[in-house]
Amino acid sequence: MRHRVRNYVQVVAATLPLEGPIYEFGSLAEGRQSNLANMRPLFPDIEYIGCDMREGRGVDRILNLRDIDLPDEIAGTVLCLETLEHVEFCRKAVAEIHRILKPGGFCILSSVMNFPIHGYPDDFWRFTPSGFGSLLSCFESQYVTYTGEPKFPHTVYGIGAKRFVDWTQYENLA
Repeated sequence: MRHRVRNYVQVVAATLPLEGPIYEFGSLAEGRQSNLANMRPLFPDIEYIGCDMREGRGVDRILNLRDIDLPDEIAGTVLCLETLEHVEFCRKAVAEIHRILKPGGFCILSSVMNFPIHGYPDDFWRFTPSGFGSLLSCFESQYVTYTGEPKFPHTVYGIGAKRFVDWTQYENLA
C-alpha cells in the first residue's frame, strides 16, 4: 500500500455516501506497510470485512475475486486497492464485485501503472485510465482519475456506482 492510495481512499470516504458492510478485497497486510494498508480506521462506524485469498493480518474471510462466495447484493461498498494487477481474470473479478454490491453501492479501485513487477501470487496487468473505464463499464456510473504524468500515470483510481452519480459535485475526487 502506498500513501497516495490511502490518502485517496480517505478523501473518498469523507466525500461519498458510502454504506456498509464494506468488503475489502486484497486486505492482507504484510511487512512494514501493514499499518498503512489498514483501511478500517477510515470507516469507524461501518461494518468492515477484510478479504484475501490467504490468511493473515487484516483478513477476516478467505475469498477468491474470480468467484466470490457471497450472495448477490450483500455489500454496500467494495474496496479493491492495489490488487487487480494480481488478478488474472480482472474483468470477471469486477463483474463479481458488481454482483455482490447492493443497489446504490460503490466500488473503489486503485492500481499501479508505472511500477515494477511485484507481489504475490503474480503480477499480470497495468491499467490505463481508459482500461479502468472499460472495467467499470458494467456500473451505472463510473469515475476514473489518476496521479502522475497524463501520458504515463503511476496510479489509476476508479469508482463504480450502482446508481446515477453526478460526479461534478465531487470535484475533490480528482
